[in-house]
Amino acid sequence: MAPVATELKLGKKINEGKTKEVYELPDVAGCVLMQSKDQITAGNAARKDHMEGKAAISNTTTSCVFQLLHESGIKTAFVRKHSDTAFIAAQCEMIPIEWVCRRIATGSFLKRNPGVKEGYKFYPPKIEMFYKDDAANDPQWSEEQLLEAKFCFAGLTIGQTEVDIMSHSTQAIFEILEKSWLPQNCTLVDMKIEFGVNITTKEIVLADVIDNDSWRLWPSGDRSQQKDKQSYRDLKEVTPEALQMVKRNFEWVAERVELLLKTKSHGRVVVLMGSSSDLGHCEKIKKACANFGIPCELRVTSAHKGPDETLRIKAEYEGDGIPTVFVAVAGRSNGLGPVLSGNTSYPVVNCPPLSADWGAQDVWSSLRLPSGLGCPTILSPEGAAQFAAQIFGLSNHLVWAKLRSSMLNTWISLKQADKKLRECTL
Repeated sequence: MAPVATELKLGKKINEGKTKEVYELPDVAGCVLMQSKDQITAGNAARKDHMEGKAAISNTTTSCVFQLLHESGIKTAFVRKHSDTAFIAAQCEMIPIEWVCRRIATGSFLKRNPGVKEGYKFYPPKIEMFYKDDAANDPQWSEEQLLEAKFCFAGLTIGQTEVDIMSHSTQAIFEILEKSWLPQNCTLVDMKIEFGVNITTKEIVLADVIDNDSWRLWPSGDRSQQKDKQSYRDLKEVTPEALQMVKRNFEWVAERVELLLKTKSHGRVVVLMGSSSDLGHCEKIKKACANFGIPCELRVTSAHKGPDETLRIKAEYEGDGIPTVFVAVAGRSNGLGPVLSGNTSYPVVNCPPLSADWGAQDVWSSLRLPSGLGCPTILSPEGAAQFAAQIFGLSNHLVWAKLRSSMLNTWISLKQADKKLRECTL
């Protein structure tokens, strides 16, 4: 992700942490500059060292991770990478909670839960929260403690709805990144994230950074190969040689995190319509496919009137080796879907454009099929596209990430609608 080379006028320093500084941007309304430092710390800065180049490494990692999440549909504060060591973000009032999501039990969890062996796996992932207080060593908090704190940021009171949104978002974000690291043969063990309230939109968004300080990452699932900041925490003595080893680990991650934005798995949806009069229905399928990043082609053919041409078109897409899901769009008597299903090993989905007058009768030609055929029927064009996305998502983490984000955002919208309704009723 190349930085955008523009001069920025910096305002006052809003905040400074152990590894970054935050500056106002007078000429960019509602935004701040997140400037990374060449510093690495552990144990709430009980151990602290200068690491030349760490700012650029961390900024690359954060920018790629946030770009992946943003393109998936997760709401984040990230706007764009500005330079090698800084990025622009929406200004937020930060909620002082570190949300931790764990797939594998290790580290501090074992100390706090004696009797649990390292390697214990959580299904679903384990969610924990810690109040950000260096003096108290970031104590673990319960949901009840967070609710009773009655925090209010940018005018938004942190109540049950907001806590639930952050909890569900933490799990979804972890699962997206976990899935994204798998093609690199890397196990995402756990991670910590923070949320803020966007001062402009007044909504909760993923904020701060996600870099190699934020997670445990084990290549091949092997802790001895760890590439994250734990390799720094575990040092018995910090020497120049040891810091170089840690830096190589961070560089290893920064190089590979860019691959999370790519996939070797590709696919397409081919919509076959029995008549061009069905084009409007098919365009909805194509538009929904685009939302998942899936190419979609539209063709016109009739299995009743030109079965030879239907099978020729089918063979054309089978022959180039690109994974394909066929969607059959045929009104009245649907011969298109069953004929395709009986003559290809590729998935076929019926999506008939039912009419108000004969729809109840016509749909049976899509539902009652001869034995040996397996083409499901989905009446909604958007539903047909989503079904195809779920097939491709099995081997394409970018498509899967969009599906997972869509699930989260649907859940959040229902949660917020319920809150709004209850407030109106009360």
